[in-house]
Amino acid sequence: MKEFRELAIRAVKEAGNILRENLGRIKRIDYKGKVSLVTDIDRMAEQVILSIIKEKYPSHDILTEERRIEERGSRYKWIIDPLDGTTNYVHKYPRYCVSIALEEDSEVILGVVYDPVPDELFLAEKGRGATLNGRRISVSKINKLDKSLLATGFPYDRRERADEYLKIYREFMVNSQGIRRDGAAALNLCYIANGRFDGFWEEQLVPWDVAAGSLIVAEAGGSVTDFNGNKLDIYEKEILASNGKIHLEMQEILGKITKRSPQKPKKKEAFRFAQEPCFFRQKLKK
Repeated sequence: MKEFRELAIRAVKEAGNILRENLGRIKRIDYKGKVSLVTDIDRMAEQVILSIIKEKYPSHDILTEERRIEERGSRYKWIIDPLDGTTNYVHKYPRYCVSIALEEDSEVILGVVYDPVPDELFLAEKGRGATLNGRRISVSKINKLDKSLLATGFPYDRRERADEYLKIYREFMVNSQGIRRDGAAALNLCYIANGRFDGFWEEQLVPWDVAAGSLIVAEAGGSVTDFNGNKLDIYEKEILASNGKIHLEMQEILGKITKRSPQKPKKKEAFRFAQEPCFFRQKLKK
């Protein structure tokens, strides 16, 4: 594990340096959708990460935002987002990061998220806790939703489903101390892990958005599930993360709007990443 950890740290820092040094110097922006962007800097950062991983572990599987899946039949899979918060980066808004996770036999065992602006590196290893720049971190102790600071993101299909998303947003707005929307899911999750935020929810996410951050939250003592309290599958498209103390309250609000019956999360199951195949996982492998 030490070798994996050191390699991931090196990769996120080298990619983060590229992002920091090239902020405001973008030469090309491509549109993957109406509100989904990719830049030449994304690709540059991704190439650095891939070079580092492939040099050391050429037989490992790799899943990235820009190149998707590279399968070699390995029990290990690297899940990479070279630039989480691309829209922020394009607009020179300093809320972006690099995220790398490692799966072993379909279970996330390592997560590293690097924010190059304040030079903050969040890290977690399965069963060994979570750290920020080498110091142990833990979730907040706030136990009431109305005292909590929440975070969320608006999905890529928000223009088509604006009314539904705004209903959820309104319910959390009137039942919490406040909501922040930073446009970088991996950072939002890390901020739960060290107590800056108390809860986070979002839909239409993909594995590289949540793989590393979810492990960091869980290892910091938080809860990570789907909207209904079931164990998280990073290949599904929704996540509810919290300090654990406000989790059921958040589930109840989500259930009221989405017409689901909230279930109290099982303590052990809430932190485990699902291994069963699902539609999105199969789709990625094609």
